[in-house]
Amino acid sequence: MAHSLDKKHRLRSLSHMAHLDRVFHSLSDGTRRAVIAHLANGPASVGDLAQRHHMALTSFMKHIRVLEVSELVTSRKTGRVRMCQLRPDALAAAQSWIEQERRVWEARLDRLDAFVETLAAKEDANGRE
Repeated sequence: MAHSLDKKHRLRSLSHMAHLDRVFHSLSDGTRRAVIAHLANGPASVGDLAQRHHMALTSFMKHIRVLEVSELVTSRKTGRVRMCQLRPDALAAAQSWIEQERRVWEARLDRLDAFVETLAAKEDANGRE
C-alpha cells in the first residue's frame, strides 16, 4: 500500500511539474503575456486580441492554443465569435512554485551571510592576537 501511495505521489508530482512547464512556456512569449495582461481586465474576443497585436488571426490562434493548453485561458465560441477569458486561478501554481523557491533561496542566503560573518569575526580575532 505504501508503494502504491509513493507511486501516486510521484505521478502527481510529475504532472504538477509538467503543468508548471506549460505555464512557464506560455509566459515566455511577450504576445502571450500581453494577452494575459489584457484578459486580466475581463474577457475579450480573439479578433479584438489579434487586432491589438497586429497579427493574422491564424497566427494569433496558435498563441491562444498555447494559453489554453497551459490552462491559463479558456475560450468558448458563441455564434461566430470566440471569446477568451483568463482563468481566475491561472497563475496560482506558478506563484506557489516561485514563492517556494524564494523561501529556499532566502534561507540559503541567510546561511551564507551567517558564514561570512563567522569568517569575518575569526579574521578580526586573529588580527588582534
